Amino acid sequence: MKDGRRRMNDGRPRKEVDVVNGRKAVVDGRKPVSSTDGSRCRRRTEADVVDGRRFDRTGKLDEYLEWYMSGGMFDQVEKEIEEVVLKSNPKVDVLIIDTFYPWASKIAKKFGLRLASFWTEPALVFNLYHHVHLLKLHGHLDCSDTRKDPIDYIPGVQSIKQHDLMSYLQDKDVSTNMHKLIFQAYQDVRKADYVLCNTVQELESDTISALQALMPFYAIGPIFPPVSPDKAVPTSLWTESSCLEWLGSMPNGSILYVSFGSLANFSKDDVTEIAYGLIESNVDFVWVLRPRTVLHEADHLLPVGFEEVVRGRGIVVPWTNQIAVLSHPAIGGFLTHCGWNSVLESVWYKIPMLCFPIFTDQFTNRKLVVDDWKVGINFGNGQPLKRMEIASQIKRFMSKENGDELRENIDVVRKILGNALEDEGSSSKNIDLFIEQLI
Repeated sequence: MKDGRRRMNDGRPRKEVDVVNGRKAVVDGRKPVSSTDGSRCRRRTEADVVDGRRFDRTGKLDEYLEWYMSGGMFDQVEKEIEEVVLKSNPKVDVLIIDTFYPWASKIAKKFGLRLASFWTEPALVFNLYHHVHLLKLHGHLDCSDTRKDPIDYIPGVQSIKQHDLMSYLQDKDVSTNMHKLIFQAYQDVRKADYVLCNTVQELESDTISALQALMPFYAIGPIFPPVSPDKAVPTSLWTESSCLEWLGSMPNGSILYVSFGSLANFSKDDVTEIAYGLIESNVDFVWVLRPRTVLHEADHLLPVGFEEVVRGRGIVVPWTNQIAVLSHPAIGGFLTHCGWNSVLESVWYKIPMLCFPIFTDQFTNRKLVVDDWKVGINFGNGQPLKRMEIASQIKRFMSKENGDELRENIDVVRKILGNALEDEGSSSKNIDLFIEQLI
């Protein structure tokens, strides 16, 4: 611990805490995190690109996972943490590291550090993974004849349908490297001293209460940059393209932002159908179509003449600053894959969501967005993408009547997020409680 002290909300002194963070900086719960934040935690971050290797995690995910699980990532992270521990003055006390590092407890034990596992997805997803044994026991996972009826036996979860589980818990084959990583990570997290979660207590109260009965579990979200959007630190290795000047020429609330994250893959037919759907909808848009969206295809994926047809009412960029886009007054809706960061950012900037989950936690996040909070609507409904249906759904989503209802609901959820970050908010109190445990 450092000798310097700060005052807690109730006037009591607070010691500063040194942390080593394997992947993301987790700091003051009173406001979202940024690298320029004057926080009371000193942190150091490590990237996934290590040892001179650049893995294509979209095209060669299995190869990446094999290297990851065979010790490649472990060796690199261990070396970096050892350097910090040996050189740190005052000494490091706690390791905050992503839950998906399945050997985190081994590193923490080696260097005599307490372990705080940092979960970057909702508490509901954590809870479902934590109770995989119950899913297997009841025949909803890893069975020759998997049950399809609602799941109503997970502590803290009233009921959830099979299709709302994470994609890896819907799979027939649970012997893949990804499944091994997930299951190993959830064995390892049971050895953690604390779990920090990028969510808000009031949004997932039943689930969080059930988890807190099992472990020291702290909801400290939402976590994303508090600085002005144009100064936000990039969170991806993709080169960003700015579309703000074009957005500045468009009416408020008129633009559909389309982005499916950094890892999702589509077929070329899917991209074609989305392109024609956008044309037929007559809705203005910004579409993030990143490199490698379609594997083993040339970079030019759009139908011939697409750019000319949409000129003036739509632009396509390979990547962009999402916070800068979502915070722009011209944006009226977000066609999203429902990655958790995208969900939180969309709520923060009060942008309704048209939800098209693709894999992993996105199906479960969709349930929260559409069924529980009612700040978004479904897109596609699991059916093959067809251009005229795409156009119809986009037009309905961007209509004033539909948008007004969604915005009323999103105002409520946004207020919950904002309140959690106030001095007396739940996330602020939870981060204080966590730090008190370290002193």
